Amino acid sequence: MMVTTGRDKAMERAFLVGLETQKSGRYEVGESLDELALLVQSAGGEVADRATQKLDHPVAPTYIGSGKAAELALAAKAKKADTIIFDDELSPAQARNLEGIFSCKVLDRTQLILDIFAQRAKSKEGKLQIELAQLVYLLPRLTGMWTHLSRQSGGIGMRGPGETQLEVDRRRVQERITRLERDLAEVRKHRMIQREGRMRQHWPVAALVGYTNAGKSTLMNRLTHSEVVAEDRLFATLDPTIRQFRMPNGVRVLLGDTVGFLKKLPTHLVESFQSTLEEVAFADVLIHVVDASHPQREQQRKAVDEVLQKIGAGDKHTLTVWNKADRLENWTTLEWEARTAPHGVVISAKTGEGIPNLLSELASMLTAWSIRVRIRVPQSEGALLALLSRAGRILEKRYEGNEVELVAHIPPFLRGKVAPFILPEDGKNPGITLGRETEGAVDESRSGGLGGGGIVSDPLTDGVAG
Repeated sequence: MMVTTGRDKAMERAFLVGLETQKSGRYEVGESLDELALLVQSAGGEVADRATQKLDHPVAPTYIGSGKAAELALAAKAKKADTIIFDDELSPAQARNLEGIFSCKVLDRTQLILDIFAQRAKSKEGKLQIELAQLVYLLPRLTGMWTHLSRQSGGIGMRGPGETQLEVDRRRVQERITRLERDLAEVRKHRMIQREGRMRQHWPVAALVGYTNAGKSTLMNRLTHSEVVAEDRLFATLDPTIRQFRMPNGVRVLLGDTVGFLKKLPTHLVESFQSTLEEVAFADVLIHVVDASHPQREQQRKAVDEVLQKIGAGDKHTLTVWNKADRLENWTTLEWEARTAPHGVVISAKTGEGIPNLLSELASMLTAWSIRVRIRVPQSEGALLALLSRAGRILEKRYEGNEVELVAHIPPFLRGKVAPFILPEDGKNPGITLGRETEGAVDESRSGGLGGGGIVSDPLTDGVAG
């Protein structure tokens, strides 16, 4: 959102607009506009002013009504704002109509987020993903970009240059989308190869998830002694990062840091970043980092849970970490929330307070993840296979006729469901490893892979002490 002229840089002044409806009250809209203001600052702009409109529902042509739009146009001009940003996604028609009323650039929340992502993407994968999301958003909005050209009418052979150029641009954008999807498929294949290489180490995998600016990167730096970019602003980091660290009990863990989530996160943005978010889906344990100092921390938790459901990771074993407790005078409420959660701790990633408790809880959870099974499931058991993919981690997969042979990490609650499909070794021992009870179990990576017998090694006792 920076406008550059020669050597001079002028910061864009944004006028924010929110809509209060029956579904969203004044307080909720105010909080959302506060977050929108932080997004503007993160994009490199400044907020000139903000305003809200109260309606039962959005108005189809102009979202806030033509009268209110004309009123705000005068207010924005008085504040010398050069960009109007709406807190919700606008339809192509609404954006065109509002630009005509405001006589300046009109954006919505989605465009602002896409702009921030475009600034922060550093890796090839990140750049491909954000370009794809931008083009998917742009495609239905191309029509308004050619209204300045003449349009003839009169039937066949009489179409004007505006419509002709529009068709050309649509075709080019669609071709570029297809090419990006193909390139991302190659990136996904390469990432899968890397993931399989990490799986062969038999190290458990934990993924940091949470609302943007909750402190995930700071926690990663604290645990892994790395120097991942960690700043006090929204979407400070975008590209995924994976580091390893050693637990106090000697177990090595792979820790992944992913893009932060947000309320009203565009659906097509989640879809574009699917290959990045796969790191979450393949993790053994999720570490959900919550900003304990934020007044809307519970709403932020729910927003993250909704995104996890969208990407198929809602059933994952999760450790909830209330971070930034150093900013609070009283921890009583947080400690109560942590005790009532299935797995929860209160920490300060900045000062290190509470980190021993986090490591202790994580070690306890990872011990439960030492359940590894070799099973053969009929392909007709689609629901079970889908559940294994969502809640477990598939280490190896091979199709044999109408059956699928799997080696998988599973949480304890799935043990009963997979019991009928466990493969025995030599018809005697069940193909399942529980905790540290089978330290002498055969490692499938040294015994011929899927064909090497039913018992699989314990990842928390084999190959991690060094």
